[in-house]
Amino acid sequence: MTTTRNSAQHGSPIGRRIAAALLISTLAGTALAACDADAEGSQPAKTSDKNVGEAAGDAKITWGKCPRPAKGQTRDPHLACGTLEVPLDYRSPGGRKIDVEVSRLSTAQPGKRRGVLLLNPGGPALGGLGMPETMASTLPRSVLDRYDLIGFDPRGVAHSTPQSCGLQDPSVPGLFPYPAADGSISENVALAKTVAKQCAYTAGKSLRYYNTVNTARDMDRIRQALGEKRISYWGQSYGTYLGAVYRSLFQGRTDRMILEGNVDPTKVWAGQVAGTWGKGMADRFPDAARVAAAQADTLELGTDLAQVTRTYLTLADRLDRTPAPIPGASVSLDGALLRNMTYALLLDNNTLSALAKFWKAADNLTHGSTTAADTAVLQQVYADTPTPPGVPADNQATMFMALTCGDAEWPHDVDGYAARTAADRQKWPLTAGMPANIWACAYWDKPAEATVKVVKGGPRNTLILQNRRDNATPWESGVGLHKSLGDGSALVGVDNGGHHVYGAGSACADKATVGFLASGHLPDKDVYCTDVTQK
Repeated sequence: MTTTRNSAQHGSPIGRRIAAALLISTLAGTALAACDADAEGSQPAKTSDKNVGEAAGDAKITWGKCPRPAKGQTRDPHLACGTLEVPLDYRSPGGRKIDVEVSRLSTAQPGKRRGVLLLNPGGPALGGLGMPETMASTLPRSVLDRYDLIGFDPRGVAHSTPQSCGLQDPSVPGLFPYPAADGSISENVALAKTVAKQCAYTAGKSLRYYNTVNTARDMDRIRQALGEKRISYWGQSYGTYLGAVYRSLFQGRTDRMILEGNVDPTKVWAGQVAGTWGKGMADRFPDAARVAAAQADTLELGTDLAQVTRTYLTLADRLDRTPAPIPGASVSLDGALLRNMTYALLLDNNTLSALAKFWKAADNLTHGSTTAADTAVLQQVYADTPTPPGVPADNQATMFMALTCGDAEWPHDVDGYAARTAADRQKWPLTAGMPANIWACAYWDKPAEATVKVVKGGPRNTLILQNRRDNATPWESGVGLHKSLGDGSALVGVDNGGHHVYGAGSACADKATVGFLASGHLPDKDVYCTDVTQK
């Protein structure tokens, strides 16, 4: 439920980066004969993870060149990649195998090396091969001298046996169920059924095994292949849940762990979406509204928070009822796209001014008074986001559903969704009821395994980084993860907005992060940083 940290990988702030940013944050119905499930596999099964990696056989990676990136992106020539073979189903280690693509940037220095730092950028369903070079540009020598940086495309994602449902709309935001202008969810119900049925028909029952618990097991296979007794880890957004699951399954193999922009493991996934997104947007939206109000003379969206908020809600309702064609494009701007773009641009303080200009352009569009500058901004919303060669266009959308639907079972009652959506729509008007609405997960097969319970305690080796106004994974989610891990973790909270903590303006948070990775020192008690400076 995130975007990647480095905007350079995705082009302009309102173009490719924002399209990537729309991968959120930080998710057997009657219409399906249950996602191709068989009788034996239709119920969650328990799997012992004691020595599960060793039971899967010898783990080996042969290092060489990395796969070609998407058009417009580059690779660090020092980045090496290799393929690791893992079981599709760890309960049947001798059965079908799939590939996991791994990358390595060797930065550790002889005599100073501690081990490896495994990285995950979140999503769910973002590839991570390029993350070592992204993080290498932000970390000091005191960290780089101690760790080789390891990235990987999680199973089913990008170059790791990529999965596809063959969806006509390949975008993740296309799955987000915004109700109709009158609050009706009938079209959302129909879409949820169609998408679930399409995945069941196209991807089949094997999609059930592309879940977080198996991805965590893949991480331990990576550890083995690297010849490490333990691994350190840095996970962002969805990657915090992945890290918490790994820590729970393989506590003795976890070294130092950074979890940034956090998922509450007790709410995976229906509870995380329905229970946090509305409040997260309400907490974060004022930051952007105040930026717009400060430019009231030129933007004319309002002179204070209340006025800008009313303008925005009125604009969203207008677009719900009458989508506006964008000049020079074959598509129209509707209320769902307005809200999704707003969500994406709220993830970073550096894009708040661009968000205010986008609102102005959208408002002008609905009044038939767009300027050339407005048109340029609006057309960038639809800028192409190319996928890497050989990766299906709907890969991220497919795996977003595989993970959010496959990690934990969702409610199936349509009437319940309708009632919850109506209530949520009233309570949190900025999200218009979408988080509580019906997703394709309501018609998905039951997960292949029971949801992993994140365990308390253990070694005190986990640093939780959490912004106070994070619209993707709100403050309460970070507190929830900290509570789940108990004394095994320390929380560094920051009085800031946006999804990323490290490198986002708080010297206090950066010092705690670097100090922990370099020396292993966790703050003796939870810290709240108030020293944020904006760039």
